[in-house]
This record gives sequence, C-alpha cells and structure tokens, in this order.
Amino acid sequence: MTRPVARRAKPVPLRTHWVVLTMLLVCLSSMLVLHGYTHHMFGTEPDGAVTAEGPDGAVPRKVVDGGPVIDARPADVRSVRPAARTIALTFDDGPDPVWTPKVLDLLKAQRVKATFFVVGTEVAAHPELARRIVAEGHQIGVHTFTHANLSTAAGWRRSLELRQSQLILAGATGLSTPLLRPPYSSEANALTDADWTSIEAARQAGYLTVLSTQDSEDWRRPGTAKVIANSMPRGTAGQVLLMHDAGGDRSETIAALAKLIPTLKAREFKFATVSDAVGLPQPVHKASLVERGRGLAAIWALRISDSVLTLLTWFLYAAGGLSVLRALTTVVAARRHARQRDWSWGDPVTEPVSVIVPAYNESAGIEAAIRSLVASDHPIEVIVVDDGSTDGTADIVEAMRIPGVRVIRQPNAGKPVALNTGLQAAHFDLIVMVDGDTVFEPDAVRMLVQPFADPSVGAVSGNAKVGNRRGLLGRWQHIEYVVGFNLDRRLFDLAECMPTVPGAIGGFRRTALERIGGLSDVTLAEDTDLTMALCRDGWRVVYEERAVAWTEAPASLGALWRQRYRWCYGTLQAMWKHRGAWAQRGQAGKLGRRGLTYLLLFQVLLPLLAPVVDVFAIYGLLFLDPLRVGLVWLGFLALQFAMGRYAFHLDGERAGPLWTLPLQQFVYRQLMYLVVIQSVFTALAGSRLRWQRMERYGSLHAPARTEGFP
Repeated sequence: MTRPVARRAKPVPLRTHWVVLTMLLVCLSSMLVLHGYTHHMFGTEPDGAVTAEGPDGAVPRKVVDGGPVIDARPADVRSVRPAARTIALTFDDGPDPVWTPKVLDLLKAQRVKATFFVVGTEVAAHPELARRIVAEGHQIGVHTFTHANLSTAAGWRRSLELRQSQLILAGATGLSTPLLRPPYSSEANALTDADWTSIEAARQAGYLTVLSTQDSEDWRRPGTAKVIANSMPRGTAGQVLLMHDAGGDRSETIAALAKLIPTLKAREFKFATVSDAVGLPQPVHKASLVERGRGLAAIWALRISDSVLTLLTWFLYAAGGLSVLRALTTVVAARRHARQRDWSWGDPVTEPVSVIVPAYNESAGIEAAIRSLVASDHPIEVIVVDDGSTDGTADIVEAMRIPGVRVIRQPNAGKPVALNTGLQAAHFDLIVMVDGDTVFEPDAVRMLVQPFADPSVGAVSGNAKVGNRRGLLGRWQHIEYVVGFNLDRRLFDLAECMPTVPGAIGGFRRTALERIGGLSDVTLAEDTDLTMALCRDGWRVVYEERAVAWTEAPASLGALWRQRYRWCYGTLQAMWKHRGAWAQRGQAGKLGRRGLTYLLLFQVLLPLLAPVVDVFAIYGLLFLDPLRVGLVWLGFLALQFAMGRYAFHLDGERAGPLWTLPLQQFVYRQLMYLVVIQSVFTALAGSRLRWQRMERYGSLHAPARTEGFP
C-alpha cells in the first residue's frame, strides 16, 4: 500500500468573501426595506373612506370659503375656483393596467381632457401608462409615493413621499409637476389644522394643493346610477370632480362616464384640466436630465426590489419544503431503522481488532482515551501514531506502560498520513480508527465490529456522542449530534448510501482499505473521502448505534467555527471528488444518486436557503402581521422540536436539552449558515484550506458511563 504524500496547503484569504457577503446582505436589506415601505406602509383605504377629524381653527377663512386649488404661501394664501360651467375631471390612485387604459379610451372618444393624480409606486410599475396620459394631452399630478396620509405622517415621511413621487414621475415621463392631490382629502371646508399643516409644508416644497368640490363616491361602488347622480353639478358653478381609475373594480366609473360626459355636454358644460379650469398658467414642465436619471434609477430599484422579494418568496417555499421533506424522510427512515435493532449480522465476531489513534498535541485527553480503549471487552491492540506533537503526547502514552499499546512517532505530516502509518503497523484484519479526544464505552469496539460478519460490509459507523454537554454551546452540539448526525446515519444506513464514517469512531475491513489505497489527503474531510471511496469500490457501509463513544466538542464559538468550517469545506471537496458516483451503478450509484443528492439538498442547499426564513421573519415583523409571522416561526420550531424529541427517544437520551432549541435559532443556527456560505465561497474561489486543529481541554474521562453521562 502506498502512502499519500502530504501537501502543504496555502492559507486562504477570507476577507474578500466577507466583503462580498456583507455587500450582498446590505443590498438585500435595502431591497427588502424598499419593498416593505412601498407595499406595506401606505394607506389601503379609499380616499373618501377616511374622514378628517380634529380642530380647524388654524385653517384660514379664505381657504375654508374658497376654491379647491390652494396656494398656501405664507405671505399671501390664495385659493381659486373653476370657471362657471367648467368641469375638471380628476382621477386618483392610478395608473392601473386594467382601468386606466379604459378611462383613457373613453376620454379620447369623447374628446375630453382630464387630470390624473398618480401614485408613485403605480407609476413605477406601469410607466407606459403615465407616458400615455401625458401623450394624449391630459394633465398629470402627484398623489404621493405610497398613498400616504400626509396629515398624519411624520415630517421625514412627508418629505420622502413628495420627493420620491416627483422623481418617479420624472423618470417615467420626463416631466415635473407642482400639482398635488393629498390622499384622503376632500373639500376645502373639511380641512383640519393637521391638513393645513401638511398643505403648508407641501407649498414650501413647491406644490399647489388640488382638492375637490364634488365626490362621485365611485370608491363605494354604489351602482352606475348613483355615481352619475353624485357627479352631476348643482347649478352652473364650476366643479373639480373626484373619480378613480384604480384601487379596485372601476367598471361603474367607466359606465358612469360614458353617460355623464354626453349629458353634461348637452347642458353646455365643458371639460378641462385643473389648470385650464381655474385659469392657471401651464404648471407642468420638463424635468432636468439629473431628475430624469434619478427617477429612472428609482424605478429600477423598485422593480428590482419586487423581483428580489419574489425570488425570496420562492426560496422560502423551497426552504420550507426541504425542511418538511427532510423531517418526514429522516423520521420515517429512523422508525424503520429502529425496528431492525434485533437484526443479526451472523455469527458473533470475536477476532481481535487493531485500534489506530492518530494524535497531534492531544496531551489533554489522550490518557482518558487510551484507558477507555484498554477497558474494552473485546480483544484489541492500540497503536498511537504521534504526528509530530510538541506537547509530550507520545511521552504520556509511553509513561502509562500499558501492555498492548504501542506508540509510533513520525514528523508532522497530517492525519491521513498518520492513519496510513498505523494501518501499516496493524496486525489484525479489522481496524478501528478513533480520534485522540474520544472515550469509548467498554462494549463499543465489540458492538462496532459485529456487522463485519457480513462479508459485503467494508466499514461501520459508530454512535458518536458529545461528552462535554453541560454548557449551552455543548447542549446545542449535543442536539445536533443526536438530531442531525444520528438521524441522518439511520437514513443512510437504510438507503445503503452512508457518506461518512466519523473519525471519532469508525470500523474498517483492512482488505477494503487496501483495495482503495488507504486514506487520501486531498480533502480536509478524510473520513468522508474515505467512506465515499469505499462505497464507490462496492463495499457496504453501515451504522451501528450500539457502538457508543464520547467525543469532546468545541467549547467556544471560535473553535466550533473552525471545526465546522473544515468539515463543511472538506465535505464539499469530497462530494466534488466523487461526483462521478451519480452516473455509476451498484453500491457506487446508491452513494451518488441517494447519498450525494441528500447531502446536496439538505446539507448544502437547505442551509443556504434557511436564512430566508429568518430574513422573512424580520421583514414580517417590520411590515406584515407580527402575529402571523410569529406563528409561522413557531411552526418551524415545532417541527424541529418534534424531530428532536423523536431522535432523543431513539438514542435513549433525556429530552431536557431540547429546551434550548429556541435560543439555538438565534446564535447556533446562524453560525452554521455562515459556515456553509463561507465554505461554498471558498470552494467556488478554488482555495485550499489549511488543516485547523481544535483546542482540547481534557474534559472527558474513562469510563464515560461511570462519570455521569446519561
């Protein structure tokens, strides 16, 4: 058997990845805030449905008794009325892709000009309709950006509503207009002090406020006859008539106009735009190139935000679907797997086993690991391969002077080389590989090797459990091992597509290892790479849950990050290396089409999509119904809890740690997302990570069961 040559890995620059990720997050947040503001922070009630209330003492008398077009200059407040027998048709809330064209067609047929007060977000969605309004000689005004109530809006929002609506109009039509129809406004004599304050603020921004003198009340949809009756002028006084070309079904408005216009023409009324009706010079003028450019940018920003939310919505459905699918798949498979606990592989395996312990600076836990192994109830030899340790690991083992325990020293070359060294020195045909921080149950080795009674079995995965689970971080990892890793292993065992035999506890047939040339160091997940190579060579890899070993989990977020980053990146490397299994047959094909597909969907794609759930939760709390959003989030949590409760039951674990699941959603889960995202970035960049060793604390002791572990 040839020994792989150790390769020197170059350090990976990570800062560029984080800059890219940060920029993506900032852009995504901006798009969501923009979408939330434009779609969920505006008034949804029709204009006439909101009645102004409050004191009106500050409203000038000349305005209350005056006309509908108001110039609120501080020095000289003025208002004007339409000329006698003149009707200024005004349409609010558009443009609408269904009803605005029908209104325009009717006006064109009747040769009537009108004034359209448009909502900025609707203009951004349908700029071609705004251009048609202008092209056909109608006047255009603004109805705010999101149909906001300017009388109750804060100063910053009032300014934003006017400025953005003007920019959008400039980008869509190339025009700028000073005409403003405040949402929820009506006649001048209905103004309150709050209304007047907003009108004054609008005038300071250069706007003339256009109210109405007559409300068709088409927003109520009272019937065509009623709309006509509400629109008929009383006497010969000129009128500014309020109608709508958007905001719902406007068929009654269309039908009423078709009868109203000829009737009023027959009564010698004429129709005009607002400015012509009151005798104002043409108020609409061309926007500057800068305004047009900024307006186009704003329109595209709105369109992109809509597309982003649509895309995220599909991602949310995908994440939810994958989560439910994974839950159902793993639970059903685990239940079937649990029914096979009494399965017999054949005659008991009693032949001795070679246990290889690769060790690099494992002084904190090596003694406990060795003592747990020699306490095994199965005949074993223990080979400790010291991979150039600088903390006296080999000296500690040699000082123990335990029969059957050998120490091999070698220069630092990496874990795969150390394992190959131990394999060459092993005397027996059954091999157990174990990390230097792992403590075995007395029957773990015996249980681990029983599946080798079946000659088709080339490797066996043991049941690795977290030993240092007392702290919050330890409990979270304990949950992940039981719910994530062990449930998955039951499914992989049932589907005969086990992708990983963990380095903490794994058994191997020597002939299987020799056939694939031993361990490779081309990936950082040597255990996953090895397992996939065995599957592709035709060997069956199984899971033996009764073979229990206790491993020391990272005790800090930094150490956890480094470990999981290495695991995830190494798994991606192994998946890419063995991608050919998708097209193979037999045991290799099972690994490819079942195992690799599962890993791609649930360990790569799902973690990449899962943050969408959190993003939508924040989005919903800000812009949607917080109660409904909370219920959806609780639904995801309940699904995870149900999976956890069942997994803990199968593993014989107490369910107490599951109370930390809600907290896990805010720290641990986000860390795992970032691990996957960073790993994918690193893989796409073609970088190679340096081996990163976890800091050991020596928190495990032998035998594990007698030390209070459940």
